[in-house]
Amino acid sequence: MARAARTTKDAIVAAAVELVRERGHESINARSLAATLGCSTQPVLYHFASMDEVRASAYRAIDELHTAYLMTGLESAADPLMQLGLNYVRFAHEESQLFRFLFQTNAFGGQDLTALVAAPEVRELVGVVAQEAGVDVARARQVFLAIFVAAHGYASLLANNALEYDETQVTDVLLAAYAGALQMEGR
Repeated sequence: MARAARTTKDAIVAAAVELVRERGHESINARSLAATLGCSTQPVLYHFASMDEVRASAYRAIDELHTAYLMTGLESAADPLMQLGLNYVRFAHEESQLFRFLFQTNAFGGQDLTALVAAPEVRELVGVVAQEAGVDVARARQVFLAIFVAAHGYASLLANNALEYDETQVTDVLLAAYAGALQMEGR
């Protein structure tokens, strides 16, 4: 009778996420996963057809962590849109390796920013912008795009450099982006 596998697919994905968090996405390979899990490389290769599949699974898991982080505190925030922007930048500061894996490994290759803003996952956020800014959905997408570019730029600087996180400065930058975007949209 075959022995039951001790290392599960979920455990491998969790180990891959921790490897990315600690050492960056480049560290994901069968040997590093096996060492982290305390097993041979065989279970990793048994559960996944390729290391690309492991990376894709880790990417999805990290994307879920990122989304949960972004949504933290929105329901009780005085300004949910500002809280969302602050959460985005704070995630990059606190989880720089995860941020880089999500946003700086060409996962969005072949897309443009307009497609990203029109993605189904962003629809709810654009709705919040429309409601808060008092604009239609098309204008809300443009406002969201401006805020996203400002937040992403700030987040990228934090994730890739030893900069200090200054929430007051982040707030000022996001407010300026919001005000400028509203002015450009005729509000």
